[in-house]
Amino acid sequence: MIRVRSLVAVLSATLLIPAVAGCGSDGDDEPKNVSAKTAALGTITPGVIKVAVQPYAPYTSVQGDRIVGLDGDVLAYAAKKLGLEVKPQVTDFAGMLAGVQSRRVDITIGGVAWSADRQKQGLFTDPPYYSPPAMAVRSGRTYKTVDDLKGLQLGTVEGYVWVKSIQAVPDAKLHAYPDANGVFDDLGAGRVDVGFLDPLIIIAAQKERPDLKIDTQYMTPPTAAQVKAKPAYEYFQPYQTGFYLPKKATKLEKAISAQIDAMYENGEMEKLVEKYGGDPEQFLKPSADVATARRGVDRPQDWTPPSIAK
Repeated sequence: MIRVRSLVAVLSATLLIPAVAGCGSDGDDEPKNVSAKTAALGTITPGVIKVAVQPYAPYTSVQGDRIVGLDGDVLAYAAKKLGLEVKPQVTDFAGMLAGVQSRRVDITIGGVAWSADRQKQGLFTDPPYYSPPAMAVRSGRTYKTVDDLKGLQLGTVEGYVWVKSIQAVPDAKLHAYPDANGVFDDLGAGRVDVGFLDPLIIIAAQKERPDLKIDTQYMTPPTAAQVKAKPAYEYFQPYQTGFYLPKKATKLEKAISAQIDAMYENGEMEKLVEKYGGDPEQFLKPSADVATARRGVDRPQDWTPPSIAK
């Protein structure tokens, strides 16, 4: 991937310039001094990266003025390298996407799945990790394939990519909730048979809420023939996540993608995935369709997704 930075950044990388008061700053957001290289990234407030997140531990949660969790730690690493101060804004998932698309924030993070539709209204970084198709299932039940889901009560969060997949399952009923807690509550109460959520969320809920009596299971992805027959089934396959930015934030996206790629190379991404209970073999190796999905769409034809596989 070609990395582009402005001429002023090249000529004045070490020069410090005062942050401009009229750049949409909220006062406390504005640092005292910002390097020309950092200012050239084009954030709403120079030197500050405004981040929309939802409470979604262990991917994102806000503690004081910090975002903690897997995605939070990845962004913190990249932001430090780029000289950016992270400022979180808490919202829900729909608000996260809307905040980016209207450029009220610089970026949103937290298990956001890349999709062809979403990239039309925003920019995605390279994948910080890949998410296997995980299911929260009531203890004692076992579901392995899409066919096993026929006629069941299936839950997920409003706006998540699994909504379309669930709607395509014959005779299944979709239950969409504002957040993951709603999925778990109804799963524990028996109103839902299976919940589709990000794997670290399910693992954390098992530990924190044993009263729910749920298990984590991984679906056998649908075959190519099944996806061809029902394209919405593609979201039952492993998906690539990304940090999501406004369409005009091209310099910031390229800079953060470069840091993500570096974290795969230097072992930092592997350490963070393990820190939150994930398996790097599952999270940091892309499936074959990851590259083909984005080549010629929002990546060059020769793009290779980051991977720990050598």
